[in-house]
Amino acid sequence: MPPSRALRPAEVPADRHPGADPAFRAAVAELEAAAADQRQRRPEISFDGEPPPRRLAPQAAAVAATVEVAGNEIGWGRFVLLYDPAGQDGWAGPFRVIGYVRAELEPEIAADPLVGQVGWSWLTEALEARSAGYAAPSGTVTRVVTEGFGTKQEEPVATEFEMRASWSPTTAGDDDFELGRHLAAWADTLCVASGLPPLPAGVAQLRPPQSRPPRVRRQP
Repeated sequence: MPPSRALRPAEVPADRHPGADPAFRAAVAELEAAAADQRQRRPEISFDGEPPPRRLAPQAAAVAATVEVAGNEIGWGRFVLLYDPAGQDGWAGPFRVIGYVRAELEPEIAADPLVGQVGWSWLTEALEARSAGYAAPSGTVTRVVTEGFGTKQEEPVATEFEMRASWSPTTAGDDDFELGRHLAAWADTLCVASGLPPLPAGVAQLRPPQSRPPRVRRQP
């Protein structure tokens, strides 16, 4: 497994912010530690730092993840941490998390009308299982069906699960947002969506996809 790049804080213009806030630097260090812990616990999942969005908050960091089993990539995700010491409309504090999860599903599972509710419960139950306090959650769950036509008409139909979510980490009052718990909960959600055992108690499971030939990863 190639070594992961460190999470990279967004560069911000000096006239907007003279340097990364200590609280943000501490948050990034905590996320790096949480990613390292997940790599030790789940060899199927790999992490890689990537450029964060630059216009959503004064400071941000991002990490991508891939789930691979038997040489096949079956799950992908992106975790973004936004930081604005003044807060923003819709936030419940100075931090906001944006989480993206995509995983392959069998067509009959993707057709289940409850897949959206089940998928959303993977995230909320993972946050609760990790004791990651959160507020103002928002998101969507999408089922994606890809069919081939013309010269690609012989390719099998591919179905995928996609979740885009955001939430505000909260604290009990000691200024410790325990952001590593949030990255771990997001990683748990990605693994569950990809069909990896074991599952936390009480979390619903959809059957994992059958083994397929390796596919070229599409960028989120």
